[in-house]
Amino acid sequence: MTRILIVDDELQILRALRITLHARGYDVITASTGRQALATAATEQPDIILLDLGLPDIDGTDVIHALRDRTVIPIIVLSGRAGSDDKVGALDAGADDYVTKPFRVDELLARLRAVARRTPATTDPPTATIGDYTIDLAARRIIRNPAIPADTASPSDTAGSAPVRLTPTEWHLLDVLLRNPEKLLTYRQLLPRTGGPSPKEQSHYLREYMGRLRRKLEPNPAHPRHFITEPGMGYRYQP
Repeated sequence: MTRILIVDDELQILRALRITLHARGYDVITASTGRQALATAATEQPDIILLDLGLPDIDGTDVIHALRDRTVIPIIVLSGRAGSDDKVGALDAGADDYVTKPFRVDELLARLRAVARRTPATTDPPTATIGDYTIDLAARRIIRNPAIPADTASPSDTAGSAPVRLTPTEWHLLDVLLRNPEKLLTYRQLLPRTGGPSPKEQSHYLREYMGRLRRKLEPNPAHPRHFITEPGMGYRYQP
C-alpha cells in the first residue's frame, strides 16, 4: 500500500484529503507544521509527500530543501500560491509536481499515479556496477571486481580488490544518482545544503566532487559514460 504524508496547517484540508485518499486505498499520515513534517518523513518513510507551502513555522520551500538533503521521496506541492515565481522556486528546490488550490480530486489522483509510475516499486538501496566496480549502497561498500581468477592472480593483480573509499559528500552524490537512473538531477537536487557557500561556489564544489567520483569509478574519467554532465543544468547517471 502506498503511504502518503500530507502536510498542511488547515485541519479541514487534512481531514478531507485523509478520508478521500484512504477511500482510494492509500495509507495516509499527516503533519501540520514543517518541523513535524521533517520528523514524520524521517520516522514513517512515506512513499509520496503532499506539501503545502504556507506552513506556520517553516516556509514550504525550505521544507523541500531540507527533505532533499536526505531523501528523494517524490514531493507534490499543494498550494494556494499561483504565481510562477512560487512554482519555479518549489520545483527548483526539488519538488516533483505543483498543484494549485483549489484542485479537483481526480486531478490530484492522476498526479499521484503519475509520480508513483516514475518511482521505483522498492525503496531498497540499489546495487550497481560501474566499470570494474560493484557498488552496494546499503552496505556503503564499493569493491573492484577481479579481472582474473584468484588462483592465478599475482599479488599486484589482487591489490585492486580493496574497497574504494568515498567521503560522506561523495557517498551522498552517488546515492542520489544511483537511485535516479537516467534522470537529470539539478545542482540543487544533488548538493547538500550547508548554508555556507554561495550557489556559484557550490556549483564549483559539485564539479570537484563529480570529478573525484569519476576518477575513482569511471573506466575513463576523461570520457565518462556513467556520470554524464548536462551543461548548465546538472548531472545524469547512465547505467
